[in-house]
Amino acid sequence: PSCFGYPLSIFFIVINEFCERFSYYGMRAVLVLYFKYFLQWDDNLSTAIYHTFVALCYLTPILGALIADSWLGKFKTIVSLSIVYTIGQAVMAVSSISDLTDHSRDGSPDNVSLHIALSMVGLILIALGTGGIKPCVSAFGGDQFEDDQEKQRTRFFSIFYLSINAGSLLSTIITPILRAQECGIYSKQRCYPLAFGVPAALMAVALVVFVFGSGMYKKVKPQGNVMIQVSKCIGFAIKNRFRHRSKEFPKREHWLDWASEKYDKRLIAQTKMVLKVLFLYIPLPMFWALFDQQGSRWTLQATTMDGNFVAIQIQPDQMQTVNPILIIIMVPIVDAVVYPLIKKCKINFTPLRKITVGMFLASLAFVAAALLQVQIDKTLPVFPAAGQSQIKIINLGTDGVTVQFGPQLQSVSVMPMESVSYMTFETSQLQSLNITSGNKNKNEVIQLPGENRHTLGVKNNATGIVAKLLFDNVTSKPEEGNNLIRFINNLPHTINVTMGDTSFGTLESLSASNYNLFPGGRKDNITVITNSMPCSVISKALGFGSAYTIVINQCSANTLDVTYSEDIPPNTVHMAWQIPQYFILTCAEVVFSVTGLEFSYSQAPSNMKAVLQAGWLLTVAVGNIIVLIVAGASKLSEQWAEYVLFAALLLVVCIIFAVMAYFYTYIDPSEIEAQFDEEEKKQVEKDQDVYEKQAEADSHM
Repeated sequence: PSCFGYPLSIFFIVINEFCERFSYYGMRAVLVLYFKYFLQWDDNLSTAIYHTFVALCYLTPILGALIADSWLGKFKTIVSLSIVYTIGQAVMAVSSISDLTDHSRDGSPDNVSLHIALSMVGLILIALGTGGIKPCVSAFGGDQFEDDQEKQRTRFFSIFYLSINAGSLLSTIITPILRAQECGIYSKQRCYPLAFGVPAALMAVALVVFVFGSGMYKKVKPQGNVMIQVSKCIGFAIKNRFRHRSKEFPKREHWLDWASEKYDKRLIAQTKMVLKVLFLYIPLPMFWALFDQQGSRWTLQATTMDGNFVAIQIQPDQMQTVNPILIIIMVPIVDAVVYPLIKKCKINFTPLRKITVGMFLASLAFVAAALLQVQIDKTLPVFPAAGQSQIKIINLGTDGVTVQFGPQLQSVSVMPMESVSYMTFETSQLQSLNITSGNKNKNEVIQLPGENRHTLGVKNNATGIVAKLLFDNVTSKPEEGNNLIRFINNLPHTINVTMGDTSFGTLESLSASNYNLFPGGRKDNITVITNSMPCSVISKALGFGSAYTIVINQCSANTLDVTYSEDIPPNTVHMAWQIPQYFILTCAEVVFSVTGLEFSYSQAPSNMKAVLQAGWLLTVAVGNIIVLIVAGASKLSEQWAEYVLFAALLLVVCIIFAVMAYFYTYIDPSEIEAQFDEEEKKQVEKDQDVYEKQAEADSHM
C-alpha cells in the first residue's frame, strides 16, 4: 500500500523515530542537572558521567549493526532493542523518585547509592537501546523503497532528519518545564520522575507504533556483515605482509594487495576506498568533543545566568533548544542561499573544505563561550580565603553610625537604615571594633573563626548602642537561579514571619532568622504577625541567584515597612548572551555534520555504506571520551581557561585536517565498481568461448 507515492510503512517509521528521539533528547536535556542537584555530584563528575553515557550511545551502533546484519535482521533487532530501551527509561524514572528511600521525609534521599545504582543500570540499558537501533532504523526506512523510487528515498532521508530535530526540539522545551515542577509525596522536590517518566512513555509509544506497522514492512533477510569481511581482509593482508617481509619478495603497490591470495580484487578495492575515508576521520572526534558540551558545560554555565525573558522564565536546560531551532532554520537557508552564492563567486567549496570550515567555526564558538564566562566570573561574589574574614554592616537605627575596625584598620560610616557591602580583613589583625553613633560610643573585642562572612547589625536606641554580630553561613552563590532570604527583626517585640508558603518561625527583637531557599524571578508575600495582628507587604522581584537580608522595620495600617540588604548580587548576565555561541556552533554543525554524512555516503562502495556510517558514529563516541580526558587531565580551576584550551586544540586539529584534505583525491565508487562488472563480464565471455571451443573439439572426436 502507498500514499502520495510513498510506501505506507514509511509513516510508521517516521513516527517511531520522532518518539524515540523525543525520548532520548528529553532524558538527556535534564541529565546533567539530575546528576548535580539530585545525586549531589560536583560539576566535574556530572560532566564526566554525562560524556561517558553519550560515548556509550555512539559505541553501541556497531553492536546493533552486527546483530541486524548477521543474525536477527533489522526488524527484529529494532523491536528487541526497543524493549530494552523502554525498560531503561522506566528504570531511570524510578531512580529519580526521592520518596523511594526518603524515610526521614526531609526531601532528600537517605540511601543515595541505591538511586545511583538504579540510574546507572537505566543509562546502560538506554545506551544499548538507542545505539543499537540507530544504524537500523534509517536503513530499514531505505529498504522500504523500490529501485525506481530514488527521488522519494532521498526525500525520505530529509523528512527523517527533520523528524529527529522536531523530536529533540519539542522534548528539550518540554522536559525542563516538567523538571521545574514541584512534586513528591512527603516533601515537594524538583520533578525529575516526571521529566524522565514522559520520555519513558514516549519510548513505549514508539515501540507500539513500530510493531503496529509490522504487516506492511518489506523485511530484507540478514545478508551477513560486511564489517566482519572487511576486518578479516585487513587482518589477512597485515599477517601476509608480515610473513613475507624479507627482501626476495617483490613489493606490492598497496599494503592491502597482500590480501589478494585469499580475497577477490573487488573486495580489496572496496576496502581501500573505505580505509581512505576512515583515515580522514581520525581528526574529526575533536569537533564532537566541543559540540557535545552543549548538554554539559554550557548547561552548567546557564545555571549561573539570568533567565528572565520578559514574560517567560527560561530554565537553564532549555537553552539547549537554541540548537535544534537554528538547525531547522539554517539547513534550508544554507542549501538554498549560502552554497549557491559561494558557487556564483567561483569558489570550489568541496565537502572536505566545508568540514574544515565547520571545525574552525566550532573553535570560534568556544572562544565566544570563554569570553562570556569571563563576564559571568566578574559578577560572582568573592568569598573569604584561608586566614580572611568578611564583615558587612547594617545600620538598624535612625542615626548615622561610624565603625572603626581595629587596631588601625579602616573606618566606615553608614547612613541610617542602610548597609555597606562586605569588607575583607586578615582574621589575625581584626581584634576590636569601635562604634560611634550620635554622642554615644561603644568598644567591642572580637574573635572571628576565619574563612567566614559576618553581618554586624548596629542600632543606637534609648539605652545605648546595641551591636549584634551575626554569622552568615552562605559559602557559595545559590544554584539553579534560586534565592536565599533571611529576616532581621528590627521591631521592639517578638514577631512571627512567613514569606510565601515558608515559615521563618518566631524572631526576637534584633535577632536574625536562618536563610531559606526560594525559586528565582518571582515576588512573594511577606507576612508578619505582631501582637496577633497580621501585617504584610509584597516583596520586590528578587532576580536569580541572589541572597538578601530583609530588615523588618515597622508596621503601620497593616502595611509592612522593610529594607533590603544585598548579601549576594543576583545573576546579571542574561542567558540571551549564550545565543551567539549557539549560533556559531550550529553553523559549524550544518557545514560539518550534514556534509560529513553526505561525503561518507558518496565515497563508499554500495555495500559498505553501513561500515562508514558506523565509523562516523564512532567519531562522536571518541569525541566524548576526549572531553573526559582533557577535562580530567587539564586541572584548570578557571572554566574560561578550559574553554580556551578546547578551542585551541580544535584549531590545531583543524589545520592538520586541512593538510590531509588537500592531499585527498575524490573517487566515484560506482565507476570503479562498473569497471569490475565489465571485467567480470569479459571474463565470463572468455570462459564461455573456451568452454564452447572445448565442446566443439570434443564433438569432433
